Amino acid sequence: MTRFLLASGSPRRRELFGLFGWPFDVTSANVDESPHNSETPAQMVVRLARSKASVAAARLSDEAIIIASDTAVSLDGMPLGKPRDAMDAECMLRALRGRSHQVHTGIALFDTRIGQTQSDIATTDVPMRRYSDDEIAAYIASGDPMDKAGGYAIQHKDFHPADNLRGCFANVMGLPLCHLARLFRAVDIKPNVNVPTVCQTHIKYACPVFGEILNQRPSATYQ
Repeated sequence: MTRFLLASGSPRRRELFGLFGWPFDVTSANVDESPHNSETPAQMVVRLARSKASVAAARLSDEAIIIASDTAVSLDGMPLGKPRDAMDAECMLRALRGRSHQVHTGIALFDTRIGQTQSDIATTDVPMRRYSDDEIAAYIASGDPMDKAGGYAIQHKDFHPADNLRGCFANVMGLPLCHLARLFRAVDIKPNVNVPTVCQTHIKYACPVFGEILNQRPSATYQ
C-alpha cells in the first residue's frame, strides 16, 4: 500500500487532503520562506513547496509519496505574508478591501520510490468585497487572521471576505485539489474518489474551472 505523507502543519490542508479518502501521515517541514531576489510570488511558492518536500523526504527511512505546498497572497505583484501583529493584519485587510488580488499555491509531489519531484502551480483571482472597518476590527479580534497569508481565510463563516469568486476556492484555502489530482495522474496514481465532486460538496462551492484544470497538464517548472 502506498504511504502518503502530507508535509504541512496546516489544519486546512489536512482537511482538504483528507477528502481523497486515503490514510495519510503528517509531518512538519520548516524552511526559510524569505523570497529570493527577482522572484515572483508564483515562482516562490513552487520553490518553497519543493523545498518542503525535500526536507520531509530527508527524514524518511521508508518509501512514501510526499505532498507539500506553499501559498502566497499577491497584491499588485507583491507577496503578502502572514501578519506580524493585529496592526499588520489591519493594514493588509484595508489594502485588499474592494480590490482583486491573486492567490498562488505551489504544490510538490515527491515520490521517494524513484527520487523524483513533480510540481504544479494554481493561481486564483480573488475579488474582495467592501467590508466595513467594524468588520475588520471584529475579524481581527477573533484571532483568525494571524496565521493566514494576506490576513484572511476565505472560508471564514462570519467574515466572508471575497465577493463573486470565479476560480479555484480550494486553492485560496491552501491546497488546490484538482491540481493535485493531475499531479497524481502524472505519477500513475488514481484517486478513489471523484475529486471535483467531493471538493465542491465539502466547501459548498460550485466550481466553474475544475474541468479546465483537470484537462491540462501540470504547469509548474522549476530551475
